[in-house]
Formats: sequence, C-alpha cells, structure tokens
Amino acid sequence: MRIEADRKLDFDDVLIRPKRSRLKSRAEVDLNRTFKMPHAGVEISGVPVIAANMDTVGTLGMAAALAGHRMFTALDKHYTTEELQAGVRGDFSFITFGIEDLKKIDAVMAALERNRADKICLDVANGYTEAFVEFIGEVRAHHPDKVIMAGNVTTADMTEALILAGADIVKVGIGPGSACMTRAMTGVGYPQISAIIECADAAHGLSGMICADGGCKMPGDVAKAFGAGADFVMLGGMLAGHTESLSDEQLKNLDKTDNIVEYYGMSSETAMNKYSGGVAKHRASEGRVVRIPYRGDVAHTVQDILGGIRSACTYVGAPSLKQLSKRTTFVVKN
Repeated sequence: MRIEADRKLDFDDVLIRPKRSRLKSRAEVDLNRTFKMPHAGVEISGVPVIAANMDTVGTLGMAAALAGHRMFTALDKHYTTEELQAGVRGDFSFITFGIEDLKKIDAVMAALERNRADKICLDVANGYTEAFVEFIGEVRAHHPDKVIMAGNVTTADMTEALILAGADIVKVGIGPGSACMTRAMTGVGYPQISAIIECADAAHGLSGMICADGGCKMPGDVAKAFGAGADFVMLGGMLAGHTESLSDEQLKNLDKTDNIVEYYGMSSETAMNKYSGGVAKHRASEGRVVRIPYRGDVAHTVQDILGGIRSACTYVGAPSLKQLSKRTTFVVKN
C-alpha cells in the first residue's frame, strides 16, 4: 500500500481565472477544431463535444440533431447493423463496441462503408486490463485507417499504453458520471480535472488525444474540461432527457409520468437486466437510475453548452477553442 499525498482536483475544486481579452463578442470565438489522428492518419473536424454511448443518450436521433451543430455522438452499442445502416451519419458518429469478436466488428464496419463510418469507440469500464490493451492492437491491425477512441482510464501511464497499442483518442474518467456508482461500489476513481491534465499531457506527448468522459454537470464544467487540456468532452447526463434521446414509447407516456423521464448507467442493474439477462453472480451493479424532468428538444441545451464555452473563451481572451487551454489558469478554491 502507498499514498499519494499531493492534492488532486475535481470540477468543483477550481474556477478559471479571467484575463484581458481583445475579443469584442462571443460570436468571434471559433469552436471548431481539426485533429490529425496519429494512427488512422486522417483528419476529423467539428465541435469536439460527444454524446455518450448510453442507450438513453447516444441514440440515432441524438446523432442526427448534434450533427447539425457539427457535434459528435458515440452511438449505443446495442443498435443492430440494419438500424445503423439506416441512420448513421458517418462524419459525426462513433460506432461503439465492447471487447467483442473481431469478426463482428469487421462485419459491422464493412456494412457501414457506404455510410462513411470511419470512427470506432471501444468502451469498457476498466481500461487497465492487459486483455483490453491487446484488443485495441488487434482492432487497429484489422482497421488501420479507422479512428479508434478507447477507454476508460485516468492515469498517464495507461493513456500512453492505449495510444501505443493503437488508440487515436483515449477516454478519460472512472466514476465521475451522474449515473455511475463505481466510486461508491469499488472505492476506485480519480478526480476528473487532475485526470484530464495528467492524461492530456501524456497523450499529447505521443501525438494522441483524450476525451474527458464524465462529471460535467453544467456548461462551465465543459469549459473547465477543455481548459484542462481535453481535446474532446463526452456528455451523458447533460444530454439525457431530451426528445432526441427518448424512445417513441417514452415520448407517448410523458403525460402519464408527470413529464419525468429516466436515464441510467450502462453498468446499472436496469441496463444489465435489459441486455444481459440480469446482474451476473460474480459482479455488482455500478450504475444508478436517475429521474429528471423532460427537457424538450436538445437544441436549447446545445445553445447553452456552446454559448457557455464561447463565453469562457472571451473571459480569458481565447479567440478559438484550441487556444482555451493555453489561456487557462485555474484558481483552486479553499
């Protein structure tokens, strides 16, 4: 056993210090970014906010809505190939898989060639296993020209390991999400601002990128994540409860539920009952069900999120999102 005594920081522990700015309006701020993928060798462009691959968030409807704002969606992995073929927007969609049979991944990606699907999200709760690192390498060997985002981890050493194995983007975050109970159930985790800072430094040294995944409760948290060095920010709870993330049945029953809707973590008992026949005897549920008011169309929330990021940029004099981390100084709250 050992103890790391230096302080680690979460979103609520810091504020962004304002600085002189030459910007006259929030409208001058450019939120679009272009990234060159270190392994796939391709460039992707857009506003680097990603809807999480939860079945109550990462829907085809959400992907269609966010693509109109040049934002991305990591699609729920439980869609059938036929459903993906009918609804995928390749430029802004990540196709999600767990540790699966490579033949399945090959078949799905081949079926989506006409959809221009070139982004893969390899999503597991624990990105520290040797099996996962090896699996990333196998997927990279089969798909050398596809963008691969993989995770989750929270430390610099494993960020480097995943990039060296073949990931272009590493998902960073264990336990910070509003529907996640990993920290409560296992005691495992890492404060998210410090995780972003340390993992971004490791990734950028290898020309890789990170996606901050979890813990953002409001637009200011998204700005803090970008300020800490995240290249992409993944949102779950902030995008849940909207028209685009609800099923037809949920939308039909809104009046019967007093306009209250539910979203849940993909390691929750609800998700495991739905997709795995229940909670296996060797594990426990690490997710919760969250009940929230119906939020209407996601366009209103998108405006709040993007407006908040633009405003943060004007407060520190960053003319573009790319400059935000260079202009960010965090003040630690006592």
